[in-house]
Amino acid sequence: MRTTISILLLAVVAAGFFLCLADVPFGEPKTQVGNYYIEEGRAQTGAANIVTSVVLAYRGFDTLGEVTVLFVAAFGLGAVLGAAGGKRKHEPIEPASIVLRTGCRFLFPMLIIFGVYVFLHGHLTPGGGFQGGAVIASAFLLVYLGCRERRINLTRKTWTDSLGGLAFVVIGLIGLGVGGRYFLSNFLPNGVVNQLFSAGILPLIYIAIGLKVGAELTGVVDDLLEETE
Repeated sequence: MRTTISILLLAVVAAGFFLCLADVPFGEPKTQVGNYYIEEGRAQTGAANIVTSVVLAYRGFDTLGEVTVLFVAAFGLGAVLGAAGGKRKHEPIEPASIVLRTGCRFLFPMLIIFGVYVFLHGHLTPGGGFQGGAVIASAFLLVYLGCRERRINLTRKTWTDSLGGLAFVVIGLIGLGVGGRYFLSNFLPNGVVNQLFSAGILPLIYIAIGLKVGAELTGVVDDLLEETE
């Protein structure tokens, strides 16, 4: 039965792939959407990074959905671990090696700064809120590995997570109210392309996403590592 279902699913995927490529010469797009983003993205959004233009401007509402999915996943993980009996504490905690302890103290601030740099410059260079948030979460993972006696402040983590999500929604609603056209409509000057203070509201959105993603992924790391100690 499983073999039959697998073959049927493979046939459906193959048929869809074939229909997508049917009558379309290689190198020639089926629609002009991609060309429109490339040709008009900089002028309309002020962002040097075209991916940022698509993710936060043309498809900004989709990005809000992606952040919501991440929140639901983190919340679900916490709920599952809580239902299984909560976090388990073990005393004493075996200290890490001197290499890990030294690396933790030396690299933690550098990773935080680099994560902030990534989402502050997301409209200029490859990167953005999701990538910067992941870098920040990796800094706290290093703390758990090298400085095992330390733990994150759950209150600060919750506040950062909530403020990041709230800022995203507020910026979108201000755009809707001021611009009067759509959610996340730009209400700030685009500025000069390739300058830090450019791209309108896009850097503000990436700051909100970076803080929220960093807090949520850090919470996931905290839940999983506490559970496995």
